[in-house]
Amino acid sequence: MANFDPAWLGYAALVSLLAAGFVARVEQVRLGIAVAALLALPAAIFGWRSLGATALLAAIFVFHLVLAARGWYRDAGIRFTPEELALRSLHFDGLSAASARRLIDQGHWISARRGEVLIRENQAAPSLFYLAEGRALIQRDGADVGTLADGALIGEATVLDGAHATGTVTLTANARLWFVPAAALRTFLAANPDLAAALHQGFARALRGKLASANTRIADLPPLS
Repeated sequence: MANFDPAWLGYAALVSLLAAGFVARVEQVRLGIAVAALLALPAAIFGWRSLGATALLAAIFVFHLVLAARGWYRDAGIRFTPEELALRSLHFDGLSAASARRLIDQGHWISARRGEVLIRENQAAPSLFYLAEGRALIQRDGADVGTLADGALIGEATVLDGAHATGTVTLTANARLWFVPAAALRTFLAANPDLAAALHQGFARALRGKLASANTRIADLPPLS
């Protein structure tokens, strides 16, 4: 220990700060900052020998640890139904429990019948839909181009900017849906810009899943003769 260089703890603190920048939830960022401050404390005490730096790092550690603990304590009291848990884990996992609760509460759960049209081609998506149970068909110019099943988001590509949908989505079986009207979602995100990035990540993941599924269907088609 006599030859230990406290600067290594300073380097470890920088790594902790770097890691904190890659997590999505605010409480995890705060914990990363608290860990970084704790690791840097020995460097300030034994390496830099600076009372001011030591006091500042101690304050940063306590402040962010308390905020992280308060956030986790608040989230511990929040409850979700099984349907809401599935929605959160699939598409809103970047949100804290409190944020996910607020977002889900903007929408409504409904049972819908086979044949109902959710989104029409060349029209703005009226809502963001989550297909908890059921099946849906995607058509473009009257031709079938894809299907959607349990767990799919519907309308995520255009609901935020109001662009026209490129296809019509029709339920092909009785379904259980969560939906939030497009205007309500945009208003909610405008008032909570800190949630927008995590929500966009969920949307991007859903779109990547649809693209991968479409590529698989194309690869399974017989070659043109």
